[in-house]
Amino acid sequence: MRIALLLAPLLIAAAPAADRADSWWRHVQILADDAMEGREAGTDGHRRASDYVAARLAEYGLEPAGDDGTYFQAVTLEERTIQAARSRAALVREHRTAPLAVPGDILFRLAATPPPERVDAELVFVGYGFHLPEAGHDDLAGLDLRGRIAVFVDGEPPNLSGALKSHARAERGRLFASRGAVGMIQLSAPDEAAWRRLAATYGGPGMYPAEPAMRRIGTPFFQAYLNPSVADRLLGAPVAALVERARRGETLPRIDFSGRLTATIASDSRPVATRNVVARLPGRDRRLRGEHVLLTAHLDHLGIGAPVNGDRIYNGALDNAAGSAALLDIAQELRRTRARPRRSLLFVFVTGEEKGLVGSRWFAQRPSVPRASIVADLNYDMALPLFPLTGVTVLGADESSLGADARAAGASLGLPVMPDPFPERDSFIRSDQYAFIEAGIPALAFKFGFRPGTPEAETERAWRANIYHSPQDDLSQTVFRQDEIRLHDFMAAIALRVADAPARPRWNGDSFFRRFAR
Repeated sequence: MRIALLLAPLLIAAAPAADRADSWWRHVQILADDAMEGREAGTDGHRRASDYVAARLAEYGLEPAGDDGTYFQAVTLEERTIQAARSRAALVREHRTAPLAVPGDILFRLAATPPPERVDAELVFVGYGFHLPEAGHDDLAGLDLRGRIAVFVDGEPPNLSGALKSHARAERGRLFASRGAVGMIQLSAPDEAAWRRLAATYGGPGMYPAEPAMRRIGTPFFQAYLNPSVADRLLGAPVAALVERARRGETLPRIDFSGRLTATIASDSRPVATRNVVARLPGRDRRLRGEHVLLTAHLDHLGIGAPVNGDRIYNGALDNAAGSAALLDIAQELRRTRARPRRSLLFVFVTGEEKGLVGSRWFAQRPSVPRASIVADLNYDMALPLFPLTGVTVLGADESSLGADARAAGASLGLPVMPDPFPERDSFIRSDQYAFIEAGIPALAFKFGFRPGTPEAETERAWRANIYHSPQDDLSQTVFRQDEIRLHDFMAAIALRVADAPARPRWNGDSFFRRFAR
C-alpha cells in the first residue's frame, strides 16, 4: 500500500479526535509505507519520515527544541560498506592456511568504529569475554590481549545478575580494545538459518560518528562472526559443544586455539548526514521547567535490503514506526488535555538505532538542551501489540526510583508491571535507553507484558523468528490498536508523575548502573 504523503496532514486532521487508535495507526501507515523506503538513517526516506514527524509536532503546538530553533538536530556519521569481492581472510594453524570465503565463512561486522585495512593477529579464546571482578567473574584474568584477536562465545556465565550480564555484553568491544586487542570474533550456534539472518542483518553498510571522539571505540577495530558450520574444523576446537555449554550457562574451559587470522578488509566510505527530531512541551514551574523528562523512540529502520519473497523494502512497522507514532499520539493527547507538568517534556525521535544506537548516543553526549537538565528517559521500541495488553514489561523497573512511578501508574490504570520474561536477551541494553543510562540518566523501556510458556510468549517468539528485521514487518500485520493506546497512557502517566515530582529520579542503591551517575 502506498499513501500519498502530501495528503498525510489531511488524513490525520480528518480523524475523529476521540479515535486515537485509528489516528495512531494512520501515523504507522504513513511512516511504514513503501514510499518511506524503510527509513534507513541518512536516506531520503528517513528525511521524509522526519519531516512528517516534525510537521505533526508543529501542528500539535510543541516547541522546536533542536538546532537553531528548528525541530532537527544534525547528526554527522560515516557510512562504510565492506567490498566482499575485494576482501580476503584466512586462518593459519600449524603452518597450514585455510582460506575463508567472505561472507560465506566469515562475516565482517561494522559497528562503533571502522575496521583496519589489514589484520594479521594471533587468536586468543576469552570464553564469554566478561570482565566483572565485582561479581567474581573474569574471563580475561591472566590473558594478554595485546595485538591479538579475542574470540568469544555468545552466551551468559552462571550466577550473574541480568544487569551485570547486560552491561558486560555491551562493553565487550570497548573492553577488548582497552586491553590492546586489535579485534574480536564471535562464535554462535551452528544454525544455518540463523547464519543467513545474521548475514542479512550485518552484511550491509555500517555507520558510526564521523568524529573519532564520539565513537565507542576510538581506533580501527576488527569485528567478525565466524560461520559455525566451519568453526570446528578451522579452529580445532569443539565450537558446537562450547556453544551448548554457553546456552546452559556453564563455566567455559580455557582453550588454546594456536592459530592466527589474516585478513584484508576492503571497504568504501562516505559521509552521511542524518538527524534527530526534538520537540518540547514546556513545563509550568518557573524553578523546574528547565529540567526535562525525555520520551524517546527511534524513527529509523533498515531501508532497502536483500529481497525476501520478492520484497526488498524493510518497512519496520512495529520496529519502530509504531513507537514513533506512539510518541506523536502521546504528544497530541497531552496538548489536547492541556497537560502542564512542572518539568518540561522532551520528545526525541532518534536516528540510527539500527546502526548501534548512534542517534541516541549523539543526543546523550551532545543534547540540544543542557545535559544536566535531563532527569529521565522513557523509551518506546518494538513494544509489539500482538495480543491484548494485560500488563507491561518495564525494563529497568528494578534499577531506579522510576520503577515505583511505573508501578503507581500501572495500579491507577489496571496494568501491572511484569518482569522481563526473557532476561537472557539483554533487552535493557539493546535499545536507545541504554545511551542515556551510560550518561548516568535513569531510564525505562516498555513492552506488552506476558509470561513464559503462554500463548502470548509463543506469538512473540514466532514474530521474532519470522518477522523481525525482515520485509514482513509491514502493514499487513494484525495489531491490537486499542490496547496500544492503553500503553501510551501508561507511559504518559509515568512521564507526568516524574515531571511533577519534587525530586529528580535516582538510581537504587543496589543498582549496577548507578556507577554511571555523574
